[in-house]
Amino acid sequence: MTSASSRRSGVAIFVCALTAFASYDAFCKHMLQFYPAPFVNLMRYLSVIVVAFAMLWRHDDLRLWRTPQKPLLLLRGAMLATVATCFMTALIWMPLAEATAIYFTAPLLMVALSPWLLGERVPRSRWVAVTVGLVGMLLIVRPGNELPLLGTVLMAVSAVCYAVFQLLTRRLALLVPSPVQYAYTALVCLVVTAVPAPFFWPAQPVPLHDVLLLLAGGACSAAAQLMLLAAFERVEASTLAPLNYLQLLLAVAISSLWFHRPPDALATAGIALILAAGVYLARSRPLGRVAQPLPATP
Repeated sequence: MTSASSRRSGVAIFVCALTAFASYDAFCKHMLQFYPAPFVNLMRYLSVIVVAFAMLWRHDDLRLWRTPQKPLLLLRGAMLATVATCFMTALIWMPLAEATAIYFTAPLLMVALSPWLLGERVPRSRWVAVTVGLVGMLLIVRPGNELPLLGTVLMAVSAVCYAVFQLLTRRLALLVPSPVQYAYTALVCLVVTAVPAPFFWPAQPVPLHDVLLLLAGGACSAAAQLMLLAAFERVEASTLAPLNYLQLLLAVAISSLWFHRPPDALATAGIALILAAGVYLARSRPLGRVAQPLPATP
């Protein structure tokens, strides 16, 4: 039985993690004004790979080549690498609030895909919630609004790939230790983001303080991942899952106050529908084995 103090500390750590994720998204949105997206992504995963191998070292398991389920692990890493690439690139043009809202349809897409990829039965009430959430997304990306088509498509691809990433994590949850999954994902993301980076290198020499700032931002996102793990060690996933949507509210606030891009009335209604559908799905009773929810940011 989880003690009350452990639950409180777990919830507090989880909220700190979500705040770190939202802050990193805003940081990336700001830095993309000065540096290409592939370069920013590369700096991030240089930091993340250090954290990943430190976790493996702590667990005395550095033999990644002997890990079972390598094809699924590589596919899982490729999905998150696609998420990171599409998400970061879309932020060049997309307002932070609307971009995050589209990305948060991933849990809804996960439910919609689970009958085909996991063979799970989805009751009618969940299909209704998925439909409501997708209607909310349509209110955000409606034809004729000011959102750029390319950024919207990239964010939609990011949401679909993240849903597949979540489903693969559920498949691997009891087969591969979490530090190994984390290391595989970090390694694949580093390789994928490193490939285009030389072609999008900054035209001018990057000041050392900016390099350190970008690496610190990557370390912030890695720390947020570790805080999530710490939170799940203290509190059951069903309690924490609805709190994920706090990140969406933070994104709306940051977009409005920092970037002066508040969502319009219809987009706000769409965000509300996605929030309601997501919280309902998170609070509904799970059908069979479910892995712990993963962070909502790539």
